[in-house]
Amino acid sequence: MEFQKVMRVVSTLSGNEQLVNMDSMTHPNLSPWILESLRCPSCSGALDRFDDSFRCHNNECRASHPVVNGIPVLIDKKASIFSIDDILQDRKTFFPRASTGGLRSRLSKLIPTLSLNVRAEKNYESFAETLFAKCPAPRVLVLGGSIQGEGIRVLLRHATIELVETDVVLGPRTMLICDAHNIPFAGATFDGVVVQAVLEHVVDPYRCVQEIHRVLQSNGLVYAETPFMQQVHGGKYDFTRFTHVGHRRLFRDFDELESGAVCGPGMALAWAYEYFLLSWFRNPLARKFVRLFARVTAFYLKYFDYFLIDRPGAIDAASAYYFMGRKSPRPIEDRKLINTYKGLP
Repeated sequence: MEFQKVMRVVSTLSGNEQLVNMDSMTHPNLSPWILESLRCPSCSGALDRFDDSFRCHNNECRASHPVVNGIPVLIDKKASIFSIDDILQDRKTFFPRASTGGLRSRLSKLIPTLSLNVRAEKNYESFAETLFAKCPAPRVLVLGGSIQGEGIRVLLRHATIELVETDVVLGPRTMLICDAHNIPFAGATFDGVVVQAVLEHVVDPYRCVQEIHRVLQSNGLVYAETPFMQQVHGGKYDFTRFTHVGHRRLFRDFDELESGAVCGPGMALAWAYEYFLLSWFRNPLARKFVRLFARVTAFYLKYFDYFLIDRPGAIDAASAYYFMGRKSPRPIEDRKLINTYKGLP
């Protein structure tokens, strides 16, 4: 898709009007159709593009949204819990500052983890196959995509899938900063949306899923992974957990294609063991030692999930669930919802 040459009279911050060539305003990570689809997160109005900002064209709003290193920061500062100033100053928000080199970084890679996502890669293969049945060159929005999610490399292997990777933080893969409560895109923009390990970290997951529904085209697809039995991670930015049926109700405006456990009881047990030990200590150094001890002595528990993940009992004991669904014009009724329970009585 190519832009037609557009000239627009816009008001500058000083109040003076000037003629702007919209073609000359480029942002390195964003293709023309993305820029054309962007909307103001505060009022959903059209945006005028500048090299250093996006400004709402709605005279009743006129919000200005900065651009950092070519990355638009499209957050409604009156509604979001995230501060635009924190992003501009590159302060720690959700992710802790981590060393990317040196001895400490190399040693940390040798420490076993307690996490294992058993189904993500297979699920993404199914997601990609379903996307291609709908469209030969699907456009997919990734919420929480500042780093590469588990298994999403399956989508990255398909050159015809265009991913728009967004997050509330700057990261190696961030193309655009936005808050999922107010997704800054026009309705019916995307063929698919990925929201992996995100909805536990939003204050209103129901609002976010409504936004996902809005930006999807007719029959658009959503793929989500959300925890059930996991301890707090992300500190003050951790809000919610869902059972399998509760997760289904969260996506009640979608027809279910697939769902189930994605991280199993073994991982849930390993996390509970680690956090049980951590609950005895406050000293940061002691907690680092305890975390190391827990991981060395319990990492093997996650491997039981290869044998448990598809068992009905795992539904009631899983660490996390997945849901893949298709946008529907009608929500599932709660009476029918309870019949989607897949666990053991």
